Amino acid sequence: MNKNLIKALFISMLLALSSVSVNAFAKAVVAKADLEREKRMAIEVEDAVLDGEVIFLEDTANEGHAFMAIDMEAESDKSDKGQKGAVLILHGRGFHPNWEDAIYPLRTQLPASGWRTLSLQMPVLEKSAKYYDYVPLFPQAAERIDMGITYLKKQGVKKIVILAHSCGAHMAMDWVRNQKGLLDESVIGYIGAGMGATDYKQKMAEPFPLAEMKVPVLDIYGDKDYPAVLRMAEGRLTDIKMAGDPKSAQVIVPGADHYFKGKGNEVTAAVATWLNSL
Repeated sequence: MNKNLIKALFISMLLALSSVSVNAFAKAVVAKADLEREKRMAIEVEDAVLDGEVIFLEDTANEGHAFMAIDMEAESDKSDKGQKGAVLILHGRGFHPNWEDAIYPLRTQLPASGWRTLSLQMPVLEKSAKYYDYVPLFPQAAERIDMGITYLKKQGVKKIVILAHSCGAHMAMDWVRNQKGLLDESVIGYIGAGMGATDYKQKMAEPFPLAEMKVPVLDIYGDKDYPAVLRMAEGRLTDIKMAGDPKSAQVIVPGADHYFKGKGNEVTAAVATWLNSL
């Protein structure tokens, strides 16, 4: 084979590869969560949980592994007439379901507004892993979302809202995308917190399917969030409005960074207000 033909074939191969989306390429990679790290985190977290009950759900993607979740029932009084539903909470990259900044205030304070919370352990990798490393784990994350919904249904919950922060939002949106925006029939709303954060020079694998959503959406973020989250805010709002649900909204938490450090009460109050409008 002459050199010119070899060169032409090589160029053609590169062009073909460049036409494959980042998402498709990443998902073709076989990857699994760092289960040993998850187990270590579970041991550390379980002893620290004072509010709610630690449970373990079967990880169907990893036979023999059970992932942690924290279930906290809603407070109720005569005016509440029982719990209003449940919020399924998905944490950000590399964290856990009792994460003190963005997750703990939401999972422990929303029950006071009549909403049960179930905070899931999402798949994690080693600490140095970046956004692109996590994309191949999205299908495993989707299975955990399904497991969380199934658990809540078995507990008699009829209305579920998914609340996802940071990388958890990427995972949740991938789950939505694969359902073509229809969601599970029990899911009545979606809350994305700090949506759009990735890593330096790592673009989102695919755009969020916000324009296809069939349920109300709350897009909440801090005015000191990461540049990508702030930069895409206008586009997210445009897509949310395109979906056409009048209960959808975009809320900015003043003074809050991507992790809502020191702003747990404020973000929880904003989320509770929106939830109670559903």
